[in-house]
Amino acid sequence: MQLKIQNGVVELSGETILQKVDIEINDASKIAVVGRNGCGKTTLLKLIAGEYSLTRRDGDGSLFTVSGKPKIGMLSQMTFADNDVTLVQEIRSAYAEQLALKEQLDRAEREMAAEQSDANIRRYTNLLEQFEHCDGFVFEKEYEGAIRRFGFSEAEKHKRLSAFSGGQRTRIAFLKLLLSKPDILLLDEPTNHLDIEAVEWLEEYLKSYQKAFVVVSHDRMFLDHVVNEVYEIEHGRTYRYAGNYTHFVQAKKERLAREEKEYLAQKKERERLEQMVEKFRYKPTKAAMAQSKLKQIERMKPAPPPERADLRAFHANFEPADAGVKDVLSVKALQVGYTAPLATVDLELQRGDRVGVIGGNGLGKSTFIRTLMGEVPPLGGAFHFGPRVSMGYFDQQMALYASRATVLADYLSAFPGMTEFEARSALGAFLFTGEEVFKTVDMLSGGERVRLALCKILKRQPNFLILDEPTNHMDIVGKEALEDMLSAYSGTVLFVSHDRYFVSKIAQKLLSFEKDGVHWYPYGYAQYIETRSGTPAPSAPAAAEKAAPKQKKTFTTPAKERSKCERAIAKAEETIARLEEQLGGLQTELGLQENQSDYLKLSALQKEIEECETALDLAMNEWERLSEEYANLPPLPR
Repeated sequence: MQLKIQNGVVELSGETILQKVDIEINDASKIAVVGRNGCGKTTLLKLIAGEYSLTRRDGDGSLFTVSGKPKIGMLSQMTFADNDVTLVQEIRSAYAEQLALKEQLDRAEREMAAEQSDANIRRYTNLLEQFEHCDGFVFEKEYEGAIRRFGFSEAEKHKRLSAFSGGQRTRIAFLKLLLSKPDILLLDEPTNHLDIEAVEWLEEYLKSYQKAFVVVSHDRMFLDHVVNEVYEIEHGRTYRYAGNYTHFVQAKKERLAREEKEYLAQKKERERLEQMVEKFRYKPTKAAMAQSKLKQIERMKPAPPPERADLRAFHANFEPADAGVKDVLSVKALQVGYTAPLATVDLELQRGDRVGVIGGNGLGKSTFIRTLMGEVPPLGGAFHFGPRVSMGYFDQQMALYASRATVLADYLSAFPGMTEFEARSALGAFLFTGEEVFKTVDMLSGGERVRLALCKILKRQPNFLILDEPTNHMDIVGKEALEDMLSAYSGTVLFVSHDRYFVSKIAQKLLSFEKDGVHWYPYGYAQYIETRSGTPAPSAPAAAEKAAPKQKKTFTTPAKERSKCERAIAKAEETIARLEEQLGGLQTELGLQENQSDYLKLSALQKEIEECETALDLAMNEWERLSEEYANLPPLPR
């Protein structure tokens, strides 16, 4: 164990962000942290990194335990010491140990060549072993490949850091963090703004990472490929699940169903016991039974109602106002770019097509979309839309849209004839409810601005949606809501995305921007992967099955034992009730006036009463034994 947080609480500016954190990071942990936007995932990473501290409360029993002095690496902590060094020099600085050993090894080799003494040979051999142990013979190949896969050219390797843009500098810092191999690597949304090729390199790198990492991500396919533990933050608490993301989804459903069942079962059992106490507490022959039931109720620790999963998501069952014509878009030898062509595109879209645009950064995907929308003039070729095509366009910049107007006023300005009631109803479907409609647009998060933009687009009921990275800034529940919406949409969709899970769910066809040109694939993402690699792509359930630990089969469980005991108690109580009813009838018959002079009848009744009382005593003893056994059963795991 390297690091452990138990019962942790984090408060920022007097507000409780996390109220019960339990997480353990071992030497080679591969952990995902998931949850809704704003639930505290980044706060947890900063807590692990030491940027935040636990809030101390009397008697809370919170612990933050660290074994040894693990090196913890997080992107927010990465800075450049010298902006005048080149990209390759900065990346090589992540290999300080290997470079120092290489220098010593070269010196030892020269000394051994000059004088082959035992001491020189032994020193060279020891250094050689150390160099090999720390991957000294492969580190140069490793960083060269990483630089290339992160989209930097051979010429850019020798540019000074000061010459790169802010986004490029962030990618360089991220790459250096990965290659520095800290004992605990903390990654916050690492796949954002990486193209598919870079994400695939990152997956392979993390799968072979020998140390621990904790990753916050909304990229479901990425999590399926790299993690074997998932911690979900919900209602300020952490819940741990073994396996990858797909397995987590199934395990969470099972946990919630089990907790709901256990809560209802305990509630029903408590009500049953309380009814029995109320029924028998004033009957002398039942006093012992009623008292035993009361004790059983007192021993039952009330189970709190299970907390509901936060599944709030935007929704809109919309259809195009006009279905349009069959031929939606025709693109002929369209050259896209600014000063020189980035790509040449040929494309024919028909009504109902759902086409995903994929490929590396800088190859022209967004430029193609902007050319279609008239924001960038074409450098050659032509395109035209079919008649009666009405477009809804989502641009990445909409997540940065700023306005001092309230959400309600901003929405009404886009639809002048709409009433406030109609506007609030439409906004409510996209989670802008109550007082939230009076927040200014400037106060909204990136994800909230995306929702506002989608609400405006879909209200116009277009028959052709053009979307450029619509899932950026969305959490997983939001992505799933958009997937459901687009899957049910009867219009045409052309979208750019680096989210492979989203692409695989929505795209029926693919337009791939690659270094050797733009390629058309008349099928979805799974078949595209098979075509590219020559091997079938693993399905998510298969990946989950591989990642999930195998459970030994057991033929009895605490729940089964408890259920078996409950049935036996219920049967004993039915027997007691039947015997008590029978005994009451015999005693009534014994007191009848007509039987007082019939000594044979009285003798027979008395004998039956004695037999019934003996049977009742035995049944009561059995009930007491079973009740005691039930009370001593171990509690069900929560």
